Amino acid sequence: MILRPLRDTDEDADAIAVVAAAAFGARDALPGGGPSGDVSPERAAMLRRRNRHLARTDPGGCWLAVDETSGMPLGVVMSTRREGTWGLSLFAVLPSAQGHGVGRELLAAALAYGRGCLRGIICGSPDPRAAATYRRAGFTLHPAMRLAGTVRKGDLPAPDGAVHEGSAKHRDLMDSVDRRTRGGAHGPDHDQLLTESGLLVVDDLAGSGYCYVGREGRVHLLAATSRRLASRLLTAALLSLPDGTTARVAHLTSEQQWAVDVGLTAGLELSTSGYVCLRGMRPPEPYIPSGFFL
Repeated sequence: MILRPLRDTDEDADAIAVVAAAAFGARDALPGGGPSGDVSPERAAMLRRRNRHLARTDPGGCWLAVDETSGMPLGVVMSTRREGTWGLSLFAVLPSAQGHGVGRELLAAALAYGRGCLRGIICGSPDPRAAATYRRAGFTLHPAMRLAGTVRKGDLPAPDGAVHEGSAKHRDLMDSVDRRTRGGAHGPDHDQLLTESGLLVVDDLAGSGYCYVGREGRVHLLAATSRRLASRLLTAALLSLPDGTTARVAHLTSEQQWAVDVGLTAGLELSTSGYVCLRGMRPPEPYIPSGFFL
């Protein structure tokens, strides 16, 4: 086996997709988040752009394991480093390569990339082996919940204040809120997120915050300076979805009761799903992480 840095090419991005699809479709996968099942051509293209984005911004944290003889991809890990906050975006190993040290070497390389970071975050799957792996790496495991379903807009009160459509001009605002909630700005990740999701922003005397809403109904990467503003943003995000769209809000810890309350009022179904794994930080309260951008 050879470990090499991920390259910013379509070839490497597609290799990641193949490994992830095989790993996450298998019972014995060790995902840190990623695609599962069939994906549309649009989503496949978006995932390719995401993979290339991290290969550009974090080459030291993104590694591909390949077979020394055939050159076939065996596993992948992708991690980010943002102002002292390290995150694991993707961790996948082919089922046929598991149990041979591939995952151990990949994770070690990603953790080494974050060695100087004070904080770490992983949105882990329900897989018990993945949870054990992250715990052994020093992460505190916080059981997570998710909300899903069709929004009953008639049951959801209007937001209690103004919510605006955001754009690249709000980068400084978003980075400031990130530093306050998670200890590090997302910085260049907003460039990618703005191409694939709508952005909602609040900014008034009560504070500020933002939320990305994916075209497929996924509400993610919400950050605000208070729970009240976070609730306002999540309410506006759910109301903004086209009628009949399945809304999804994942990676909620017990500290996110404000989000649970909004989701239940909107008629979404609550279930448990994996863990939010943290090191050097407490669960951010007015915050919903993205599984990939964290």
